[in-house]
Parts: sequence; C-alpha cells; structure tokens
Amino acid sequence: MRKRLSISVVAGVASGALCWFLLRHFHQGAADFGWAIRAAQYLLRGRNPYDTPLQQYPATAAVFALPFVLLPAEMAAGIFFGLSSALLAFGVTAEGYEGLLVFFAYPYWAAMLTAQWSPLILAAGFLPWLLPAAMAKPQVGFPVAFTRMSRTGLLACLAVLAATLLWMPSWPLLWWLQLGNYQHFFPLLVLPGPLLLLALLRWRDRDAVVLLLMAVMPQRWFFDAFVLWLIPKTRREWLAAAGFSWGAGIWRWYHQPQNFTQVGRWAVLWIYLPMLGIILFRKKQANAGGQEWWRTSPGGSS
Repeated sequence: MRKRLSISVVAGVASGALCWFLLRHFHQGAADFGWAIRAAQYLLRGRNPYDTPLQQYPATAAVFALPFVLLPAEMAAGIFFGLSSALLAFGVTAEGYEGLLVFFAYPYWAAMLTAQWSPLILAAGFLPWLLPAAMAKPQVGFPVAFTRMSRTGLLACLAVLAATLLWMPSWPLLWWLQLGNYQHFFPLLVLPGPLLLLALLRWRDRDAVVLLLMAVMPQRWFFDAFVLWLIPKTRREWLAAAGFSWGAGIWRWYHQPQNFTQVGRWAVLWIYLPMLGIILFRKKQANAGGQEWWRTSPGGSS
C-alpha cells in the first residue's frame, strides 16, 4: 500500500505540473475542464449554466469542479488532472505494476493537453467509490458504469445525482436540449468500425462488452477512447495497446482533421481494432474479462 501511494503521488504531481505547464504555454486556460468550472460558478450564483450552446456537460460535472472555482484557471485544471492521474495510478496498481503502462498510451497525453475527464473516468473503473465520475461525461462513462457497477458505486452515483437535482431540478432537461450541438462520430459507423462487431464472439467477456458499448457511444476526439484501457490485463497487452495507439498520435501530429469522421477512422484503426485483437486472441480464462461478469461486481458487492 505504501508503495502504491508513493507511486500515485509521484504520478499525480508530475502529470499535474506538466498539464499546468502545457495549458499555460499554449494559453488554454483550464481548457475542457473550464466548462465544468463555469457550470459550478453559475450554479453557485443561481444562474443557468446552459445559457450557451457550448455548455454540453451535465451538472454532475460541476460537482467535481466545486473545489476549484476560486483557483486560477491553469492551476485548477492542472490540479484536477494531477488528482485524476494519481487516482488512476492507485487503481491500476491494485493487481500489479504492469498497469502503469497505461500512462504511455497516446489518449492519455491527448487528454492532458486539454485537461480531459477520461483519466478520472478510467480510474473509476478500478475504484468503485469513484464511479460518480462516470456521470461527468456520460457518453464515455456509461460503458464503465455498466460493466463496473457495485453497491458502493450505485449509492455514490445516486447521492451525487440527488444533490444536483436539489441544486437545480431542471438541469437534466436543459442539458438534454444542448446535445444537438455536440459534434461527434460513432466508432461503429466509421469504416472499418463494423469489424468491432466481432467482439460479439466473446459476448460473455466483460471487456468485449466495454468495447461494444464504447463503439456505439458518440465521441469527439482520441482521449475519449482512453476508457478502453480497462481491457488490457497482462504486460504484453498493456504494451500492445499503448504502442498501437501512437499510430493515431503520429497521424494527428502531421494532419489537421477536416471533420470528426477522420478522427473516428484513425481512432478505430489504431485504438479500437487493437483492443479487439487483444480480446479475440487472448486465451479464454476465468475472469479474463469475466465469465458471467454481470453476477459479480468490483469491491465484492453483487
């Protein structure tokens, strides 16, 4: 435990400082996390945070931004991303240290550049009490919540949801009306996305369910696919997933995408299909992805 905590602190401090530096260097403010801070500030003032079509986060995201509303933008985002990384490091090391290879995945670095939620949501897949983080970005969090739900996680989610409804009862409707402004792609519908249906061959495997659910969720950029790093289990799988993902990173370095379909195609080629290969070619074994995984849940609560 002491070693895991030490590693988590180092990962959190290093990633938070680097995120802060990058945001400051590129004059990004709090980047994507800024929308959650804005929502929290508006709700504290009794104002409607959905007065602009650009606000597309649910009020559940504002709950996580409350501790940061008084901080300078870059500092707030850096601390948020650092804490997310620390929690992720603590979660992935529960069953060994191979999981730290997750920090070499391209989607993690794409998330750092914009202070994204996906590292925190991925951490929630390993830490049941953190599951309300999945509600901050539901289209990415749902596959995590659906396959990792526990009694602890459910109660925590209900508590956060109840708090937001007491705070602003009308927010679900206001948020829903904003979703038409969300620019996105569906991995399953972007060629060669239909190949992902091969995951149905392992439909009893929890990892296959994660992949299929993510394939039908609307996404915008490479960082959204980071929750797929729930899938690797061995050092070889961690290395393969991280290594292939940089195919998308190299493409992005040399190209300015003209539309989100292009982003989706390269995400499918270099992130989704390698994850499919990991699922299909690993040896079948108990709890590799979980035979009849729906009968059990993390933390020992069923």
